[in-house]
Amino acid sequence: METTGFHSLNDLFAQLGLSSEDAAIDEFLARHHLDGEEKLAKAPFWSDGQRSFLEEAIEDDSDWCEAVDELDTLLRH
Repeated sequence: METTGFHSLNDLFAQLGLSSEDAAIDEFLARHHLDGEEKLAKAPFWSDGQRSFLEEAIEDDSDWCEAVDELDTLLRH
């Protein structure tokens, strides 16, 4: 795993194998949402690999945590 200390939302999307262009991220956020207490990694729109990465990032408090937290927040608006 990379250890640069800071990863942007664009970096996270690229790591998840998704388009990391701003317009593609905006489209993803417009199509997907989290409700109430729904956990980010448990959302139905992730593949198994994406889900594993998100779970590990959160559980391990990795350097991806801030970007993962940002994504979680954005999906709740």
